[in-house]
Amino acid sequence: MSFRKTAIGVGVATGALAWATSALALPYNYEMGMQPAASPVMERIESFHTFLLYIIVAVSLFVLALLIWIILRYNARANPVPSKTHHNSLLEVIWTIVPVIILVIIAVPSFKLLYYEAELPKPQPDLTIRVIGKQWYWTYQYPASNLSFDSNVLSKADAEKAGKVYLLAVDNVVVVPVNKVVAVDVTGADVIHSWAVPQFGVKMDAVPGRINRTWFLADRIGTFYGECSELCGPNHDAMPIEVHVVSDADFAKWLADAKKNTKVFSPIAMGETTRLAAQ
Repeated sequence: MSFRKTAIGVGVATGALAWATSALALPYNYEMGMQPAASPVMERIESFHTFLLYIIVAVSLFVLALLIWIILRYNARANPVPSKTHHNSLLEVIWTIVPVIILVIIAVPSFKLLYYEAELPKPQPDLTIRVIGKQWYWTYQYPASNLSFDSNVLSKADAEKAGKVYLLAVDNVVVVPVNKVVAVDVTGADVIHSWAVPQFGVKMDAVPGRINRTWFLADRIGTFYGECSELCGPNHDAMPIEVHVVSDADFAKWLADAKKNTKVFSPIAMGETTRLAAQ
């Protein structure tokens, strides 16, 4: 966390490029729906979620109707002489086959979604970012630009001063261009963390000694938040993620400014990441 003071201008000052045009979709009390999707992956997740909701509601209503019918039809008053039927072969076949059919109907789009999330939509991503989870902050590396910086949660005073949300805002933000395929290589330096940004449909474990790859394509400009989603110690709640999606021109400007204001990672640091993944 040695760059915090030297690099803070990258996240707070130049981060205003995206902040000024943000349409923030922050979580709020008693929220029932998902935050608005900002990537094709999340759009598919929401679609699958809605599909499952229809099935769940239909099954629940059917079971409720069946229970009500049984209560009314087979109570002691309506049915004083109880049936002594042991089994019904046709009924048993039906209640075995129908759930199997329902599970198959669910499985097909589920597997399609899993494969879509796992495979990059193009052979080479437009941008690759390395994410290293640490107790309790994130280190980000842009290998193509030889850039590396730490991202720490802002204190309450700094968040209020910057007009940001405490426990979601960070000093050095991740900046990516809009409508570009971004590959994210995630690993951990100490314990298991998890890099998650709900509006992108991204959640990937940061496991020490292993590099897990995920991707997203942000389809609109704005500021998007996430958090570490794996319990990683007493300061687990102090590992927020702040991503600014900007235009190509603003991304190039941010990259130039960032390289002037932060340390670049050395070949030793790059080798260390590779060594961790190879263990």
